[in-house]
Amino acid sequence: MHAYDLILTLTGGLLAALLLGMVTRRLGASPILGYLLAGIVVGPQTPGFVANLELAGQLAEVGIVLLMFGVGLHFQLGDLLKVRRIAVPGAVVQSLFATVLGTAVALAFGWSASAGLVLGMSVAVASTVVLIRMLTDHDALETPHGHVAVGWLIVEDIFTVVILLMVPVLASLRGAHASAAQAVGIIGIGLVKLTALIAIVLVVGARVVPWFLTRVARSRSPELFTLAVLAVALAVATGSAVIFGASMALGAFLAGMVVGQSKVSHQAAADALPMRDAFAVLFFVTVGMQFDPRALIARPGLVLSVLAIILLAKPLAALVVVVVLGYSVRTALTVAIGLAQIGEFSFILADTAHKVDLFPAEGRSVLVASAIASIGLNPLLFRLMDPLEEWLRGRPTLWRGLNRRAEARGEALREQAPKEPTRECDVRAIVVGYGPVGRTAVDILDRFNVCSVIVELSIDTVTELTNIGRNAVYGDARRAEVLHAAGIETADYLVVTTPNPETRAAVVDAARNLQPDLPIFVRAHYMSERKTLETHRATAVCYEEAEAAVRLAEMLLTEIGVEAAQIEAESLRIRASLGPGATP
Repeated sequence: MHAYDLILTLTGGLLAALLLGMVTRRLGASPILGYLLAGIVVGPQTPGFVANLELAGQLAEVGIVLLMFGVGLHFQLGDLLKVRRIAVPGAVVQSLFATVLGTAVALAFGWSASAGLVLGMSVAVASTVVLIRMLTDHDALETPHGHVAVGWLIVEDIFTVVILLMVPVLASLRGAHASAAQAVGIIGIGLVKLTALIAIVLVVGARVVPWFLTRVARSRSPELFTLAVLAVALAVATGSAVIFGASMALGAFLAGMVVGQSKVSHQAAADALPMRDAFAVLFFVTVGMQFDPRALIARPGLVLSVLAIILLAKPLAALVVVVVLGYSVRTALTVAIGLAQIGEFSFILADTAHKVDLFPAEGRSVLVASAIASIGLNPLLFRLMDPLEEWLRGRPTLWRGLNRRAEARGEALREQAPKEPTRECDVRAIVVGYGPVGRTAVDILDRFNVCSVIVELSIDTVTELTNIGRNAVYGDARRAEVLHAAGIETADYLVVTTPNPETRAAVVDAARNLQPDLPIFVRAHYMSERKTLETHRATAVCYEEAEAAVRLAEMLLTEIGVEAAQIEAESLRIRASLGPGATP
């Protein structure tokens, strides 16, 4: 192996992914499409630079681990329960329908039953990443329709995790050519191993991992904490595969669930996200590298049939299910179009099955071609949603037929939709930092019935605050994930009291990106920080340097007998000279 293969593979793969990701994003498509195309460009089937597929595959394994760790980390049962009446039955029916069709298509083209099942299950699940991007671009993520669509895909993701549980067991069963009694024994041993894995991770790990991460957090070292999160994800994933014979993807998902229940979950998510994104790009690049156009030339009918399932059968099944369950045409169209693509889970499942000889190599090329086509078309389909809804409205008979059950249910959709949390106070403020200044600010806010959420990097402080019933979040407020956890979307004010100047500016910048109009009040040491804070658009700044000078002057002027009105006027003049953003 060449000494520079790893560096060349990383450089070539990431550079191609960056360029093609920017192109596809500019065209209104998901960057995932660009990453897959980048893999084809640096793969062995195209001329020019060829990345090392073996090394890329190992890097892709890390990408799978971090992707699944992120899914587990953000998995919230409450989000699913809010839309369970439609998401659970809908996802079950649509997934079974797509799986049966995919299996039938595979059998018709001479594949084995096991390969057909894997193909069917792979096309049944859509990409949550692509869906959320499309909903965000069309301002539909926080609508009732968007919540239903996301909940639907969460159920599909859970199905995929369950399937990943069974893949090693099915592989052992298939390879053994066992009798009925032996088959039962193999399945039983496999289930015992999986049960032991889940029990150890979710019971023992739920105590050990949070304790370990909390100890690391007490070191106040961001590097050590990031390293600890990465080590936990990789250790649990690797142990699941080596010791219990499960997939690394499943182990990573379970590790994410455990970390997600701890007090440090928000900071863990913030630290894992950049690593996950980088390695996930390499995962998609590696998938693209495995694309073989000869498979398409040899089996064009297979590719077209799979695309028909993804672009027609799945959306139509979802449309019918949503309408039958009594939801509006808008919800039905959102779910149907959101499902008309495949992505990361499809590849994870196919890759896991291929490693144990349950899925042929040409199947991955079929899935890559289908993903490229469906992800590329998905933005266009979303743009057609409004014209399609208007077209249906123009046909009263059809429109009334589709909406009959929704109208009978009355306000059912709004009852299913997530509701705004009940507010105990009239005003909500996020206070970053709980040192002497932050503590004083919180005390004052309490006396005036202002709810405060404290963001603090001392895990001990956060533990003490939560133990006495205070709303506190552990994490670095410069990270968007931590501000989200603090509820910046519904906050009325942000108060930044942290002593570090660079941190203050970064917090203001991060908050502005999430809430452009949020009033932000900042504590600063020196007036020399004024330009930086103005650049980041802080609403008002209290300069300790200036306040010390003003207070000293006030005390001196009072001592020498200057009238109170003159002292107040002079103080106001000094503060006004600091600019409109300055405040006492």
